Amino acid sequence: MTAPPARSVRRRGASVRVKLALSYAVVVMIAGAALFAVGLLLLRYVPESLNAYGPTRAQMLQVFYKYAWWSLAALAVIGIAGGWLLAGRMLRPLDRIADAARRVSAGSLEHRIALPGRRDELTDLADAFDDMVARVQHTIDEQRRFAANASHELRTPLTVIRTMLEVARADPGGRDVDELLRRIHDMNERSIALTEALLALARVERATDPDVLERMSVDLAETAADAIESVRADAAEADIRIITDLLPAVASGDAALLAQLVANLARNAVVHNIEHGFVHVTTAIVGTEAMLTVTSSGAQLDTALVATLTEPFVRGEGRTNGGTGGSGLGLAIVASIVHAHGGRLELIARDEGGLQVVAAVPAACSTSPAE
Repeated sequence: MTAPPARSVRRRGASVRVKLALSYAVVVMIAGAALFAVGLLLLRYVPESLNAYGPTRAQMLQVFYKYAWWSLAALAVIGIAGGWLLAGRMLRPLDRIADAARRVSAGSLEHRIALPGRRDELTDLADAFDDMVARVQHTIDEQRRFAANASHELRTPLTVIRTMLEVARADPGGRDVDELLRRIHDMNERSIALTEALLALARVERATDPDVLERMSVDLAETAADAIESVRADAAEADIRIITDLLPAVASGDAALLAQLVANLARNAVVHNIEHGFVHVTTAIVGTEAMLTVTSSGAQLDTALVATLTEPFVRGEGRTNGGTGGSGLGLAIVASIVHAHGGRLELIARDEGGLQVVAAVPAACSTSPAE
């Protein structure tokens, strides 16, 4: 594990509050000096003597100089004191933000600034910080759940294999070697499939950086046709009808990732289905989006469960065809691909049973609804 970089040692300087107070005092002094200069300029135009009983210009200048210096001194004091108080009031939200940053750096991701008041630069900064911490906390929680679920999923087949071997070792005379080998083979294949799914998810997450995504024109209709052909045999074995309505839908995106997206949805629709069910696949251009819709039959699904199906290792219980629950990563990979392309993914539980998945990604510039 790489150690965090050491903080550079900075020499202690004047605080921001002191700098703001001095700056405020300097501004006040400059304004006072400007008024002093204006008054002095006006006195230059006063006659030497207004009348026999009035003060002379020299006397007025003497009095002006005396009180002007006192006024400048008073302005300096007022500027420093007022600047100190105003700076403290203005910097109080920054102290709150700094305290929150220290708590978060210490591991308290639940802490939020929650800065009150109307919108300004400081509240924008506080809200942006709170949003960032919330996203970091959500990501860390997801990683923790993923690690726990992955450990459980990988441990389950190994535990089953160990149990079967212990039972066979305890009863050498009654064990069925062929059945034992078959079951070990099934568990081993499940472990291999899960490991490959984990590697696929890792590859997708590395390859789905929106800034480095290699975009080209990809027709979802052609990609869907290829994906359907790859699962048609499994669908025929379970007597599942595949219905297609594939209109040209040229998307802008990575060809390999979009192909994996369509393949995962097609396979999920067949594997998580019921006998004598159906799968309906449509593609079309809707507005500025290339849209793929996969509707499949199945058992009734709870809306709350459907909302979590894009999380790793979440499966819809009771709707698995052929006795295989899959890896639970298919829709997680789909969600990562759609997110990387700046699209949207909708999962809708059908009233009649089953699921409808809508994946929409930006259409290619050369494609329009008229085309």
